[in-house]
Amino acid sequence: MTVVIAVPGTEKHARDLATRLGATVVTPEIRQFPDGEVYVRIDADLANHEVVLVGSMHGGDKFLLIAFLAGTARDLGARRVGLVAPYLAYLRQDTRFKAGEGVTATYFARLMSSTVDWLVTVDPHLHRLDSLDHVYSIPTAIARAATSIATYITSEIEHPILVGPDAESVQWVAAVAAVCKAPYQILEKTRRGDRDVSISAPSGPWNGHTPVLIDDIVSTGKTMIEATRQLRAAGSAPPVCIAIHAVFADAVNDELVSAGAKGIVTCDTIPHVTNKICVADSIADAVRARLG
Repeated sequence: MTVVIAVPGTEKHARDLATRLGATVVTPEIRQFPDGEVYVRIDADLANHEVVLVGSMHGGDKFLLIAFLAGTARDLGARRVGLVAPYLAYLRQDTRFKAGEGVTATYFARLMSSTVDWLVTVDPHLHRLDSLDHVYSIPTAIARAATSIATYITSEIEHPILVGPDAESVQWVAAVAAVCKAPYQILEKTRRGDRDVSISAPSGPWNGHTPVLIDDIVSTGKTMIEATRQLRAAGSAPPVCIAIHAVFADAVNDELVSAGAKGIVTCDTIPHVTNKICVADSIADAVRARLG
């Protein structure tokens, strides 16, 4: 039997997954002691069951909570404890750019690998790493958002041309383009700081196509904003922006519209008002494969 445990903030993902797996959903009791320490209680029979924690890593440090829930599940007799993290944090710093920097992607992976038995996540931010296996010692699986994004584009946008704002985005843009049979092009980005980027001019003509800017993470939004400016300067129609993970560190939507975009749509890996693309089916498929 499989039991799905909802980490606070990811209840909808837990319900969606449990429905697709035919599993039971358990909501743990989580509170804080007066000194701020975390109290955890799972009121369920977990003996010899497969336990799936569902918890995104966005919005504060969720690691301790996940570690405490995983430890509790094991103490209650769980056969295995896996983690579904629709958004997986701590992959940006995957190398040492300056002397003295910590390679936090590696450190976090070690901690997580000692906490759960397997991991499923949606399109992690892999740049210099070819796969999660380079830093995680537990079995991992990636749920791809490409089919869900392609379905949305096909149903909502006429004559799309997909645009990736930088070389990193080609892996997502090419996958979506292959599904929805749309042309695509990749721009070039130069980053000078967290909020300081420049984007190369796109090639035209547009011939009535609507540009669809696709990237995995939108945080400050500066990459998409600058790419939008370049597209509009080249004579394109207002682009539709699509992101897999709506981190949204700044007021991205207003700035994108001001730059000339039609708006932004995101997958539901991180709850946000821009969520219009559901990735629950892809997550469920990846978890089924992991559960065997």
